[in-house]
Amino acid sequence: MSDQTNQEPIIDLKTGVTEILSIIEQEREREIITRRFGLYDRRETLEQIGELLGITRERVRQLEKAILIRLKIAAEDGKIESVTTLEKVFIRNLTELGRIARVQDLANRILAKTADQRECAHVAFIAELAPSLTVVGENDSYFHAVGIRDYGDEKKIRTAVDEIVKTIKKHGQPLTIEQLHDQLSYEHPSHVRALASVSKLLAHLKDSWGLVKWPTVNPKNIRDKIYVILAENGKPLHFSEIASSIKDSNFKRKDVTTQAIHNELIKDKRFVLIGRGIYALDSWGFSKGTVSDIIADVLRESKAPLHRDEIVKRVLKSRQVKETTILLNLQSKPQFKRVAKATYGLAEK
Repeated sequence: MSDQTNQEPIIDLKTGVTEILSIIEQEREREIITRRFGLYDRRETLEQIGELLGITRERVRQLEKAILIRLKIAAEDGKIESVTTLEKVFIRNLTELGRIARVQDLANRILAKTADQRECAHVAFIAELAPSLTVVGENDSYFHAVGIRDYGDEKKIRTAVDEIVKTIKKHGQPLTIEQLHDQLSYEHPSHVRALASVSKLLAHLKDSWGLVKWPTVNPKNIRDKIYVILAENGKPLHFSEIASSIKDSNFKRKDVTTQAIHNELIKDKRFVLIGRGIYALDSWGFSKGTVSDIIADVLRESKAPLHRDEIVKRVLKSRQVKETTILLNLQSKPQFKRVAKATYGLAEK
């Protein structure tokens, strides 16, 4: 096993599951449990199992509940050695993961590799029986997760996750785990991160957590990814630099062409061309327009003619162009007129 588990041998979850199932005497009951938890194949519904066994959906549900109660009592009494042993392994890993984790993340850590669907099912099944663990069922709001029972039952965990979602939603923009920790009453930021990771309503990017629908933490299309790259850099970038940054990022899908990125930059009003191939965010105070448009804005704001050096200085605050380009526009465009030596104003309409 990896350093995370003190170089112990890789835990044989399959052997543990086999031992637990051997306690169930009736073949039909073993069939129900293996199929409901997906221990050897995909998980099946009550209806599917009922149809296979020739019993009603409700009867399958009753039998499943009764079997699990018997197994939990046996585990609590220390009669299932594999549950007792694996529970300790789970708790040690959960402690290091923040006291709660998605089933997938816990399985990955225990096995020191990316766990497959069956291995995740084994972890979930063993956790269901372990008296010191809490299992959070999966639905539209929560991922399938396992927590240490001392820190809450399923209801308490879900309430804690909801509180984090509510805090982020109220703030209106992404928060770091440290910022969330400051606003909530948990003793360690790792526990806040662990709880946040259980929510299907949240997403994160470089430790910034926000609602899954916010493109700043969950960019889905090219435009969103461009926006994130510019926002992270905090300065204008050439479209080729933006393309390179996307390819080097940890976005889920980042195989995009430079031309595709350039096309999106041109289409989206959030991105302002401020130089040859250089783009900035409009939220930084940049506005769209040609160099002559910016010169006109500068002169309108000043309400008086300005020396050409001052015009150049002010235009360069919002455009990355050569000084000669600005001077050429001043001298050649009819909307500007020289009113004194090296001094320009707006021409009369």
